[in-house]
Amino acid sequence: MSTSTPAMEQSPNQETKTKTLLDSAVNNTSIFSRKGLLDRLFTAWFDRLVYPQIWEDPEVDIQAFKLNSQSRIFTISSGGCNALNYLTERPESVTVVDLNEAHIALIKLKLTAIKHLPDQAAFFDFFGKADLKKNLDRYNADIKPNLDAKTLAYWEAKTSIFGKKRITQFTDGFYRHGLLGQFIGLIHWVSKRQGYDISKVMLAHTLKEQQTLFDQHIAPVFETRLVKFLCNRSIVMYSLGIPPAQFEEMDQESKQERQGMHDLLKERARRLACDFPIKDNYFAWQAFNRSYDIVHRQAVPRYLKADQFETLQSEQPNVHVFHQSMTERLKAMPNQSLNAYLFLDAQDWMDAQQLTELWQEVNRTAMPNARVVFRTAGTTSPLEAKLPTELLENWHTDALQNQLWTREDRSGIYGGVFAYYLADHKAD
Repeated sequence: MSTSTPAMEQSPNQETKTKTLLDSAVNNTSIFSRKGLLDRLFTAWFDRLVYPQIWEDPEVDIQAFKLNSQSRIFTISSGGCNALNYLTERPESVTVVDLNEAHIALIKLKLTAIKHLPDQAAFFDFFGKADLKKNLDRYNADIKPNLDAKTLAYWEAKTSIFGKKRITQFTDGFYRHGLLGQFIGLIHWVSKRQGYDISKVMLAHTLKEQQTLFDQHIAPVFETRLVKFLCNRSIVMYSLGIPPAQFEEMDQESKQERQGMHDLLKERARRLACDFPIKDNYFAWQAFNRSYDIVHRQAVPRYLKADQFETLQSEQPNVHVFHQSMTERLKAMPNQSLNAYLFLDAQDWMDAQQLTELWQEVNRTAMPNARVVFRTAGTTSPLEAKLPTELLENWHTDALQNQLWTREDRSGIYGGVFAYYLADHKAD
């Protein structure tokens, strides 16, 4: 199969579609306003691989949704990890959408690898270790011949005129790529320039040691003049996938608490580093070690665990992937066809009109006892303030349960995790 020609002919079209989708999702104010200008800078920055790994804890989602064989899931892809983690529960279907061409290409690469790689060891080498030269041989032999044209074009394209093909990122540490991977690398570099080493937290064996090492090597970084300055610049947060609207929420929260933005971010870093045992928190491993636990394989997403590969192989046909916005995909789906919606933090990006259009489709497509789970940058849900009352009259949420989900999310980076349930179904 020819590789160079499709990469040149197909990828630009896909990149144009990504830009169009991002423009419609984020750019909801005039370009002549400060927010409008920042929004457009964000969409330009976001038009590439952002998340090599998703940063919402799928174990919280699985509990909140009570996933089972009757689950019909609708989710944003991001790094694609969440959809594959949900697949281990053998749901009836998983509908995946994303605005970003790179995230679509990533989950399609994973699905093709599940189907065509010879065994779980090869799959873990590719997506767990993600830094082996032999991964390119596996790709050429087993994955590449089975990719659709658009996905092939994306991975065969070069990152720049003189750069390497994107697929080679799996030979030199894939999780160090993407905006988030590069941003984490920058945090490590800046910390060392300030005289600290945030990776030292990985030496801990107990939660108490994690707290001690955090206080010694991570907390002081947030008190440096440079990091305080950077924390107050919304453009700096773009590499975390935080658009201007989310940054404003976080800024308001920090002011309400009478603290600086650096204090808010320090507290979230503390939750990530200290609230859960390092030995099995793969979010902490990615943040502080820039890799998964490839030796003991405890700190890895469940889709990368050895005992789940056969389930992934048998269930992967039930995943359906679309390069679309959430609202547009929902409009194409039948009435009462879904019962589990994961919106990540996308609603933070939306104005009242966009949110209303989304929830009109949620109400139409929701089955009895459906559940919606999402995250927010701040600590409050945007729904009650932005949605017409009638759109939420058949839904309820449990504030105490939401606080519990928030505390249990091992990534620790969000202000709130929320679950909404159709009326007559109590959260338990």
